[in-house]
Amino acid sequence: MSAEDIKLKLVEAEEPDENDYRLQEQVGFILRKAHQRHVSIFAAHIADLTPPQFAALAKLHDVGETSQNQLGSLIAMDAATVKGVIDRLKARGLVELSKHEVDKRRLLVNLTAEGRDAIERLIPIARDITQETLAPLSAKEAAIFMRLLAKLA
Repeated sequence: MSAEDIKLKLVEAEEPDENDYRLQEQVGFILRKAHQRHVSIFAAHIADLTPPQFAALAKLHDVGETSQNQLGSLIAMDAATVKGVIDRLKARGLVELSKHEVDKRRLLVNLTAEGRDAIERLIPIARDITQETLAPLSAKEAAIFMRLLAKLA
């Protein structure tokens, strides 16, 4: 076998067969593994809230009182999921619910003083969680990754 034949065989071996399906090379699988890693980091630093609960508190801190449905939209949760999140936060005294003055069917959600204190204490920790999640990347890679990920969202 000539050197050229060997080189050609090596190139062929490196090129994936378009008919092959390798789970570990699929975007959903890789995203799920990255998400699992991030959730593990989150839980190590913020053990008393789930990421969806944190998201609800953080968004309420940003926007103030809003309807339960609007909050769900803002944090990418369906109505049933956000209701469960809000119910658990209410049971812990972190949010309060009230009825809209005009539309009595509409529930408004707001942070309690305890909820505001909690989220203000947790935001710096959340920044550290983001940094730890992105730590395997350089600053430039992290910026590119976040831009590309945002395009997929």
